[in-house]
Amino acid sequence: MANSDISAAFSHVTTWVFDLDNTLYPPSARLFDQIEVRMTDWVMATLNVPRDEADALRSRYWRDHGTTLAGLMRNHDVDPGPYLETVHDIDFSPLLPDADLAMRIAALPGRRIIYTNGTAPYAERVIAARGLSGLFDAIYGVEHAGFHPKPDRAAFDQVFATDGFDTTRAAMFEDDPRNLAVPHALGMKTVHVADTPAPAPHIHHHTNDLSAFLTHLI
Repeated sequence: MANSDISAAFSHVTTWVFDLDNTLYPPSARLFDQIEVRMTDWVMATLNVPRDEADALRSRYWRDHGTTLAGLMRNHDVDPGPYLETVHDIDFSPLLPDADLAMRIAALPGRRIIYTNGTAPYAERVIAARGLSGLFDAIYGVEHAGFHPKPDRAAFDQVFATDGFDTTRAAMFEDDPRNLAVPHALGMKTVHVADTPAPAPHIHHHTNDLSAFLTHLI
């Protein structure tokens, strides 16, 4: 698609919704490597299972329930608070400030929000490390969705109703293609941000460089 066509496709957008992990920073930072280790350690200690079983549960719950936490809550009645605090207590030094991305996000016309399956305090630390603080009008974490995870429709409904924006005049940027299905159904423009495309009817655009893609929209 030509640059002018991309610009035209987003000309009606007044709210820009960004996922956090592997969207507002590159996967090469490998923050989730740290988080996954802490998830597995937490499952081992809490459920009293060996590491290989804990790691398998972590992966299966993410696949089947959207997040490991959702699977733990549904299958083991886990309290999300201590879990979320523990797994997000990581080293943020792999993240580097990105002045170009900051400039391009700041130039987007309208409201800019973050919606993550992590927590809002964790998101604040990520965007601080990326030099993106102060650019977003709101930050929503899984706690704002009643601990329902993306891709659940209930999660999107709760967060989007809280913010109150018009979904037919919004766009969402997300690395997990599953999490773009509901936004598409709600009339949002959808952009898959990942190294590898995942063609699907609910994905309008793909980019492996968020910052470069935003240059077509400002």
